[in-house]
Amino acid sequence: MNQHPLVIVCGPTGSGKSALALAIARRFTGEVVNCDSVQIYRHFDIGAAKTPPEERAGVPHHLIDLAEPGEVFTAGDYARLGRQTLREIAGRGRLPVVAGGTGFYLRALLHGLFDGPPRNDVLRRSLFAREARRPRALHKLLARWDTAAAARIHRNDTAKLARALEVILTQKQSLTELFQRGRDPLTGFQALWLGLNPPRLALYERLDARARRMFAEDGIVEETRAILARGYPADAKPFESLGYAQALACIRGEMTLEQAIAATQMFTRRYAKRQWTWFRREPGIEWLSGFGTDEALQQQALSRVSEFLAHP
Repeated sequence: MNQHPLVIVCGPTGSGKSALALAIARRFTGEVVNCDSVQIYRHFDIGAAKTPPEERAGVPHHLIDLAEPGEVFTAGDYARLGRQTLREIAGRGRLPVVAGGTGFYLRALLHGLFDGPPRNDVLRRSLFAREARRPRALHKLLARWDTAAAARIHRNDTAKLARALEVILTQKQSLTELFQRGRDPLTGFQALWLGLNPPRLALYERLDARARRMFAEDGIVEETRAILARGYPADAKPFESLGYAQALACIRGEMTLEQAIAATQMFTRRYAKRQWTWFRREPGIEWLSGFGTDEALQQQALSRVSEFLAHP
């Protein structure tokens, strides 16, 4: 191959991406590269569903536990470190297998990000205040100026909406135009995209069971207390993620355990739906029907990767 092969395993949360990536890496002398924005942070293990070291079968895993919870870690940081990691793996003659459901990180890794303006804290506070006064006002404003960007960003993701509007207002151009102008595509690699597409109801059942297990058996509330006890602030970015936000509410007495479980289940199902929508827009994904933990699906994927490596 003129370009080094790269396999990407994507799909909604709970679909078995880590298991499939591990199976591919084991078969084809590969190394797994994380593409989940919560697994980047140290100490956030249960809610992030990190594969424990003892279950990695000796396969190297990268871009996990990179940052302290209080640090700012951006998609640009991920793209820079991710590209460096891919080249190091390729330099060792091994197959990089990227696995994760953070679509924006994947897009940054493969297509690059434009060099946006620095934060404007005064403007940002004004935008947050506007959203507090009129919920969903930022999404409506973004839709008026950049429909494509509004379609990509969820109406409840205030941080991303504020950043998008901040860029538009300071640069006097739509975010979509700026993205296209500033792209810096990854070079030297040829990618095979494998997307996991399990039956929706079956996935929702698994997600509901996983949320209950996180609280009732795995101890996500205790893990959250331990992270706070280390001195990390409750407003640190990873505490906004699914499971941890609800665990914090339990600790504060704002939710009962059952309410936290129910809320985590509901928001996780919604998140999975948004991930499906995001990846459906990505061209070139080869969708596999089922879970990445299914043996039959793994064999199908391994055959496809073998074909890809032999005939790119």
